[in-house]
Amino acid sequence: MAGFQMRRLGMVMEPEPGNPWEVEGVLNPAGVRGPDGHYYLFPRLVAKGNYSRIGIARVQFNEAGDPVGAERLGIALEPEADYELRPDGGGCEDPRITYGEDIERYVMTYTALSSRGPRIALALSEDLFHWQRLGLATFRPYEGIKWDGVDDKDASIFPVAIPDPEGRPAMALLHRPLFPGTRPEETASEPIPRAVDLQRESIWISYCPLGGPGDEPYYLSHFTLHSRLASPVAPWEALKIGGGTPPIMTRHGWMIVYHGVHKLTDPSAAAHKLCYSAGVLVLPLKHPRHILYRSPEAVLTPDSPQERIGTVANVVFPTAIDRRDDLGMPDRFDVYYGMADDRIGVARLDVPESLPPGSPANPSQAKGSLQTAS
Repeated sequence: MAGFQMRRLGMVMEPEPGNPWEVEGVLNPAGVRGPDGHYYLFPRLVAKGNYSRIGIARVQFNEAGDPVGAERLGIALEPEADYELRPDGGGCEDPRITYGEDIERYVMTYTALSSRGPRIALALSEDLFHWQRLGLATFRPYEGIKWDGVDDKDASIFPVAIPDPEGRPAMALLHRPLFPGTRPEETASEPIPRAVDLQRESIWISYCPLGGPGDEPYYLSHFTLHSRLASPVAPWEALKIGGGTPPIMTRHGWMIVYHGVHKLTDPSAAAHKLCYSAGVLVLPLKHPRHILYRSPEAVLTPDSPQERIGTVANVVFPTAIDRRDDLGMPDRFDVYYGMADDRIGVARLDVPESLPPGSPANPSQAKGSLQTAS
């Protein structure tokens, strides 16, 4: 039975010669179809000193309909809020964008980097060119877990309201809190590999109940209910997993192309000893707190020179996805991803007619692991 297949289509963006905004990389873009039907990327543009802005670019396609490049259109977000600034850099990083059907606006989630560390921030737009900041996401404590002061990254939301655990319609957020001791640099240093457990960086889902008519949009940044969706299971993601592309509806349920990290053992490997690869999660449409399918193997692993050599070696980092209905191919998706923290590539993902066998959906199904929240 054929599984999820990915085929590289090429590179669509790299640092523009002579452009000071991009001297340290163009990477990890958000992506979404605009009101005009064009597909737009929102790349992270890194200037000297790891100072990051979020740009805007219109994707260019060849006669076959494949992405081949991008036209730069300017800046979507320039660091200016206190939670986006620090003396030695900081900025706005790694956005994801979803069109929120219930609020009829585009929602951007991004990593705001200040002297306090990385945090999740949100912004809204009606046209993709003008953005209203909502500030940092806040999280109510959950079962003894305090979220204040915890670094957090890789956030994205579902495009429609999802019932929260109490049955209320809510905006659901996927994210990756970096609890102390869970970073791959810390867990990779352990002399004996641990069994799959909950102490490694994982994907969480949190909920923000939708407000009523006329409510100010700022309520969208406060999340009250949380549960762990998935933790590392397979060898290719042994050190950590984290969100990637925003959830997108398929014939099987919500699909997410996520990232996983494992330690390289090849003595000839580059100085960066971690390898970032991509896999697929499929969640139920009505209750995405559970997992229907999970890739037993990575669907995209660093292979090309642009993915193996760069600012950070051995990285493919998926962040944007485009369903190609415009080509009459609803089961074809173009996945845009960061290449070695330096460039942006795109690969074609074809969804099979039926779900193939997958790896254990949750860590609780793996021997020697701990139970996850459901």
